[in-house]
Amino acid sequence: MLAPEVPMSHSVAGEPPAAGRRAAPLTTAVYSAAEWTLLTGLPGRVLVAAATPAPGHPPRGVAAGLAGLDAVAAGRAFDSDLVRAVVAAIYSRHDGSTPPADRLTDLVDLLAACRAAVRVLRRRADPADSAAYRQWVLSVAARVCRAAPAGGPAAPATAPADRRFLDRLGGALDLG
Repeated sequence: MLAPEVPMSHSVAGEPPAAGRRAAPLTTAVYSAAEWTLLTGLPGRVLVAAATPAPGHPPRGVAAGLAGLDAVAAGRAFDSDLVRAVVAAIYSRHDGSTPPADRLTDLVDLLAACRAAVRVLRRRADPADSAAYRQWVLSVAARVCRAAPAGGPAAPATAPADRRFLDRLGGALDLG
């Protein structure tokens, strides 16, 4: 179900729409407050979970966090009204706080939240927006996992523990 289009001179992300692209619809009106909190909180939860090293592995460090933040910000350029609206909502949180659900990083809870987001997206989102959102969330984790460990050389390849994490995340996001 799509929200009605609202004439706007700027996209939801606050930038002029790209040539040939319509102004973004009022995407948030389609979701309940709880659903919107889930969708806007999930990228941060994924970033934190991906930045938390597997037991016995070196800490990821600042580079990983910055890679994740850069991946979140890259959503502003996605050709998806939903992804751009989520990024705009993330950046509009001026008070520096995050909803309590965003602080949870336990993998079981994270995967359950991903499955819940998929259910919400199936019910409410355009299929293209749903796919773009799910791929974007996975890309946040992938960029964090590819970042160099703290004090170490650039990561030559994704570690087996990271590949397992990304595979489980992709499965929970219904991407594979």
